Amino acid sequence: MRTPDRNFAGIEADDDDDGYRDDEQDRDSLIDVPGGVRLQKVLAEAGVGSRRHCEELIGAGRVEVDGETVRRFGARVDPDHQVIRVDGKRIPAKPGLVYLAFNKPPKVLTAMSDPRGRRTVADFLGDREERLFHIGRLDYDTEGLMLLTNDGELAHRLAHPSFEVAKTYLADVNGPVPRDLGRRLMTGVELDDGVATADRFRLIDRSGQRALVEIILHEGRKHVVRRMLAATGHPVSRLVRTDVGPIRLGNLKPGTSRELTTSEIGELYAAVGL
Repeated sequence: MRTPDRNFAGIEADDDDDGYRDDEQDRDSLIDVPGGVRLQKVLAEAGVGSRRHCEELIGAGRVEVDGETVRRFGARVDPDHQVIRVDGKRIPAKPGLVYLAFNKPPKVLTAMSDPRGRRTVADFLGDREERLFHIGRLDYDTEGLMLLTNDGELAHRLAHPSFEVAKTYLADVNGPVPRDLGRRLMTGVELDDGVATADRFRLIDRSGQRALVEIILHEGRKHVVRRMLAATGHPVSRLVRTDVGPIRLGNLKPGTSRELTTSEIGELYAAVGL
């Protein structure tokens, strides 16, 4: 069961499925799914909060199923196929879905196996039964935030450039950095496979002949950040991805992972229009 999200609740889900209320005056037109799961149970198991708190959300009209506000505590739904939202934010209702943030160390291959015996992402995830997709590659020498999930539709959309999910990088580069570097990157840099453009750029720090810069872009081409900065005369010595859309690396230690919260998953759904 997903850890309850403090943004929604603040107390853990209980296991009591008895004593639900079904006030006739609050009935809606949603048709119960035969053999379905009670809505408050689906919400609790998705990490929204306790059953009691989920009933309060339903009663307050804050829960939607397939776009319809549902106020019946005993409404039966199909979490495998129906879209459920709380306060307009989709929740991961389908059982068995996994959403992880992982801090990839350098010298680790973005893959689940390698015939050459190099360390891969899978070496840090333990014995997991799920088949996980990595969302957006990181170069062998690049470190930082990766997202992994077995939610194929979300993974596809997050990786597809048409959804323009921004990614943020910190780069240690050769300095000094000229004032017009940001303008050049945001105007577009000609690479051997076409022009690449940054969404935003800023100088974080500089010391002697080194500088730390932040670059945000939604490009997904191979080595694109390194190639853009090298093309402007500022080769990268260290590159760290700190953000993927609304998800931040934060203080996650290298080589470790954590489960995304229900709220974070909802933000990812929203970022790609799900």
